[in-house]
Amino acid sequence: MLSRIAQSMFWIGRYVERAEDTARILDVQTQLLLEDTSHPEETTCRNLLAIMGVEVADDVTVDTRFMLEQLAYDSTAPASVAAVLAAARESARRARETLSVAMWESINTTHRSVVTGQFRAQGPASGFSWVRDRAALINGAADATMTRDEGWQFLILGRCLERADMTSRLVATAAYAGGVGAPWTSTLRACGGYEAFLRTYKGAETERGAAEFLLLDRLFPRSVVFSLNRAEQCLDNLEAGGRAGFQNDALRLIGRTRADLEYRALSDVVADLPGEMEKLQLTTALATESVTRRFFAGSEGTNWHGGRI
Repeated sequence: MLSRIAQSMFWIGRYVERAEDTARILDVQTQLLLEDTSHPEETTCRNLLAIMGVEVADDVTVDTRFMLEQLAYDSTAPASVAAVLAAARESARRARETLSVAMWESINTTHRSVVTGQFRAQGPASGFSWVRDRAALINGAADATMTRDEGWQFLILGRCLERADMTSRLVATAAYAGGVGAPWTSTLRACGGYEAFLRTYKGAETERGAAEFLLLDRLFPRSVVFSLNRAEQCLDNLEAGGRAGFQNDALRLIGRTRADLEYRALSDVVADLPGEMEKLQLTTALATESVTRRFFAGSEGTNWHGGRI
């Protein structure tokens, strides 16, 4: 496969997942700000912007409206949903000849709804639900119409790396919010895993249980371990395996991080969740750089829209 096409498929997977998960995080945070007035609005918004990689000067007034502009509506803000959906459409245009009609149309019409203002006009709650629905449509079109070739492997690799990164950010936001109950309930709902969590833990909702489920559950598709394991499989398929060791730095990084999470005592991880999540985000950034060097060298560079790799 041409490195240009492989790179475009990888970034489509990342951008679509980025848009969906950003909408999920914003939905959680805006609801918490409305329901719990005990948390200072500016502090909460600044913490979220920092977690999402957006730097804000100390003299800038930060409130919910500012946060929504930076992370949802402003197409010139790299971390916004509008910007990453535009980047997904551009990556799809670069790989147009390899995409099915259904997948191209789902990405293109989603982008058109953003640039015409329909996304902003819906308001936060309805708008974030719309983004989740459109991401599900794009992913569903890919699942139903793409052959499981190298292009598919790169698409899923990008999706899983981004999902692991963004789940870690959701866990970090809940940890910063502090306490047991509402923050973790909202986080589980944002991941679409609240009902699955209740079935798994028999209705016993604790910070430890929620963190364990989102980080370590091998059957829930949005858990960090599930996503890292799937990314490993994609890289192994692309490399066609090897008899000894790993020549792919990304595969080594992801495998080591997954094993460290699975085999460490959960109490050690929970003791400093924000710090552990920051390490996980660094791993996904380094893995992305390694994938770029290994597979995309020589292709036209693609700038990551999102405030970080």
